[in-house]
Amino acid sequence: MGNVSYYTEKGLQKLKDELQHLKTKGRADMAKQIAEARDKGDLSENAEYDAAKEAQGLLELKISKLEVAVGNARVMDESKIDTSKASVLSKVKIRNKKNGMEVTYTLVSEEESDLKSGKISLKSPIGEGLLGKKVGEIAVVKAPAGNIEFEILEIGM
Repeated sequence: MGNVSYYTEKGLQKLKDELQHLKTKGRADMAKQIAEARDKGDLSENAEYDAAKEAQGLLELKISKLEVAVGNARVMDESKIDTSKASVLSKVKIRNKKNGMEVTYTLVSEEESDLKSGKISLKSPIGEGLLGKKVGEIAVVKAPAGNIEFEILEIGM
């Protein structure tokens, strides 16, 4: 039993869609590759066949990991999120105490994180630093260059 992860409805659907795609098209493509490699003759010296079998193993590993993730997924009811402190699916506006830069992040599960769209994982250094903090508090984030302090300016949805 893995850890429970919280998703938006859209995030969970994306996970389920990817799993379905891998189980159907992914497996079908893999079987075709293995059959084509097998048709090329002697299996003992067939690098393409070995590569295809290895890729099949990786595909099955990815499928089983996704099945576990989907099995442990819970959809968050966004109307019940407590915005008094930073938690999963909170939108947190922070200011870097050192350089005054302000940035807003949404805290999400690892699988939903996407830095380009401002979604950071709860398990990332910044995500862990912000978790449970309230407006006005300082989050200390451990970074390779040393600790960075962020002031929590706003928490919302």
